[in-house]
Amino acid sequence: MSQTKLQASDLYSLEQYAKRRPDFRTQVMEHKKNRVVHIGPNATWIFEDRLTIQYQVQEMLRVERIFEEAGILEELDTYNPLIPDGANWKATFLIEFLDADERRVALGRMKGIETRCWVQVDNNDRVFAIADEDLQRENDEKTSSVHFLRFELTPTMVANAKAGAAISGGIEHEAYHHALAPVTDAVRAALVKDLK
Repeated sequence: MSQTKLQASDLYSLEQYAKRRPDFRTQVMEHKKNRVVHIGPNATWIFEDRLTIQYQVQEMLRVERIFEEAGILEELDTYNPLIPDGANWKATFLIEFLDADERRVALGRMKGIETRCWVQVDNNDRVFAIADEDLQRENDEKTSSVHFLRFELTPTMVANAKAGAAISGGIEHEAYHHALAPVTDAVRAALVKDLK
């Protein structure tokens, strides 16, 4: 099921959202449970889709008090590219360390990690992420703790995934090397819904 991009007409007004937010937030948090995978102890991928991105946009509009059309369209232009196109998965990649000093050192060692993230459908080749297409998130000293990933699949991979093939993933970087066993059936089912 491919997912159409969000339009301004798909969004709640600030007043509507204020009323609906508790229920909508509960719905999205429940939906996200099957879209989150942990790669080792310090990396999390959140696979985005139309609903998760609508929530993100609504929250941005709420926090920034944006209600004018130009501002709303700017948020949609920012976040719509994170909705999968039917032949890919798109994920927010979080690098998480509780201790600030440990995080700073780790991010310095992890430069380039965003391009070393991979997914694999069945026995097909690994697909390495295309990362941070919106802006550069790394500097000379360190990588960012947040990245945006796109995993572009071949038609064979899409067909295999839809037919029930195992989906796994991992990170293959000299400073962080962890693989994910095949995802659970619930996560697999959620990811297959992103494909057309």
